[in-house]
Amino acid sequence: MTSLTSSLVRGAVTSPFKHPGRPGATLPTDRLTLPAAPAAPGPLAAYRRICGFPAPESGPLPLPYLHVLAFPLAMRLMTGRDFPLPVVGLVHTWIEIRSHRPVQPGEALEPTVYAAELTPHRRGTEVTMVTEARVGGELVWESRSGYLSRHATKAEAGAKAEAGAKGEEGAKGEEGAKGEEAQAPALPAVAEWRLPGDLGRRYGAVSGDRNPIHLHPLTARLFGFPRAIAHGMWTVARCLAEADEQPGELRSVRVDFRAPVLLPATVVYAADPAGNTFVLRSESSSGSSSGRGTRSGQVHVTGSVTRAS
Repeated sequence: MTSLTSSLVRGAVTSPFKHPGRPGATLPTDRLTLPAAPAAPGPLAAYRRICGFPAPESGPLPLPYLHVLAFPLAMRLMTGRDFPLPVVGLVHTWIEIRSHRPVQPGEALEPTVYAAELTPHRRGTEVTMVTEARVGGELVWESRSGYLSRHATKAEAGAKAEAGAKGEEGAKGEEGAKGEEAQAPALPAVAEWRLPGDLGRRYGAVSGDRNPIHLHPLTARLFGFPRAIAHGMWTVARCLAEADEQPGELRSVRVDFRAPVLLPATVVYAADPAGNTFVLRSESSSGSSSGRGTRSGQVHVTGSVTRAS
């Protein structure tokens, strides 16, 4: 946790000196690795509780937990001087996790993190970060995450120019079509969760991720949010804890982050009958002192899982 906090501070200092979108930008080739060690029982139990996973001492690690253990490594890499994107404002857009076999709490895990690729995005530049975990040299778990650095692009400028040429009504129609394309599948509600305003602080204490946007309305407003927002990886974990109640061991997941969850909030987890495709959406509108709030029915997360046969 100390390592993660120092990386957040370093990121705040170095971000103003980085210029996303500059031609010829390259990623560092470093691979950062932690010494092999088992998961600490206390933090693991606290993680299970706050994310809704059952707490059998002998059960395998929750599918997303290794991402939390290795996240300080990723932050150390992304806040380094040779990393081309500013970490302040970096948006986690998607994550894919794959377990090659169940990982037991007592196994000595060796996590490794590296930056895989830098790709143009219509709203900026996206970096793919890879995390791998090995036990005795055997690859047992891996994840890939997309992080978007927003900046002006030719594609975005061209879209604005085209919208201006079409006129206001044409622009509205095009945006509506895009919205329909991005709609999540219509799935039946399975559970409703009321998320407290201090959820970000509680999860931050467990995960070590004390990004100001998650901690308090005042610190979140400094970054353009009307209230604190839930951690994206908490939403992933909470959805997987619900999906894990269905038969079949979870082996992989793909999650796309659509919109932040403003805290406090009431959200609905919806899924197909087998629990293999899911969405997290808002149940009701919640206002804010700034006049901005979460729309009723707004989709925050879409995801799908595969299970062991």
